[in-house]
Amino acid sequence: MLQQLAKLEQVINPAPSRRQVLSKILSTPLKGSSIGLSNTKLTRVLTKRKLLKAAGFGSVGLVLATVIDKLSDSPSHTFTPNHLSLNFTQEVEKDKSLSPSNQQEKAKVTNVSLQDFEFDVVRVNPQGQITNRNLHQGKFFKENLGNGVMLEMVSIPGGSFTMGSPASKHLVTVTPLYMGKFSVTQAQWKVVASLPKVSRDLDSDPSNFKGDNLPVEQISWYDAVEFCARVSQKTGRTYRLPSEVEWEYACRAGSTTKFHFGQTITTNLANYDGHQKTDTDGSQAKGIFREKTTTVGSFQVANAFGLYDMHGNVWEWCADHWHENHQGKPSDGSAWLSNNEDRDRLLRGGSWLNSSGYCHSDYRNFNAPDVTYISFGFRVVCDLI
Repeated sequence: MLQQLAKLEQVINPAPSRRQVLSKILSTPLKGSSIGLSNTKLTRVLTKRKLLKAAGFGSVGLVLATVIDKLSDSPSHTFTPNHLSLNFTQEVEKDKSLSPSNQQEKAKVTNVSLQDFEFDVVRVNPQGQITNRNLHQGKFFKENLGNGVMLEMVSIPGGSFTMGSPASKHLVTVTPLYMGKFSVTQAQWKVVASLPKVSRDLDSDPSNFKGDNLPVEQISWYDAVEFCARVSQKTGRTYRLPSEVEWEYACRAGSTTKFHFGQTITTNLANYDGHQKTDTDGSQAKGIFREKTTTVGSFQVANAFGLYDMHGNVWEWCADHWHENHQGKPSDGSAWLSNNEDRDRLLRGGSWLNSSGYCHSDYRNFNAPDVTYISFGFRVVCDLI
């Protein structure tokens, strides 16, 4: 079955020539396919539109608009040092964590015990070879979810960066926050699913790939929001999904390249479908296709903020509703919402099922908030209060 999905991915994933792939998608009739997955909620007949959405496209109608927009109006994402906060500059340029006084203030206002941790950060050349490896330090706290299961939340400094295509280019600012060191795991999900309900019931074991330290998947946007609500109710702190701006800011961690590793990526550093040479400039080296999720943090390299698996493994839901471009996006880093609560929501980061082009720091995807799939997961943020 996974081999069939891989073949499907070769048809609908953007190849080095996106115009050729777009033509292939829109000209090849896809009959309704029955995709049966044991122990999943995905056994159903998918229309062409649903098939494209499940594989990584929001809808057939918007594929055209999205791809043409990416071809003719390429996004420009620039971290601007003269706009960065002092704390952000210290973290990115000097490889240091926030100053002790600021960290003490964070601990005070959130009533948590901050701990130091070390992590490896690597950069690669265009061939995917590691050119430097540095040991960084950061701060985090552990949230006890129950039954000895912890949620590790990393301190992310505030700062600003420029995002958007030339037509919608604008400066956005992100306030300090905590973000999950990893995508939410199945062990964490099971514990929270047993907590008192806030708005909706949760399946305690929804994932197709089983393992306590694997990322939970087959999670809808509504499910992820309920998870956050239950953790907030238990802890008295505000947990939520990141906004799209917060997610990209945290993913980039000061980088301006396609990936926080550099201009390319390899399957030695992230979990994605490496069988296809699909980056837009043709530079992406081929790798392996694992056909499944991997244990969170298993590649043992993080970005400059100390976050793991921001490229690949599972797509991560964001709080925002889908908008075709950044024009009109709030500049304060908050989620961009519409009046229609059931409108499509944002997904970021790519997944094990997708090629490297989907894993770019700036790649934007979307789906209906009630859709679950074997590559849809999430990570959480905690506000400073």
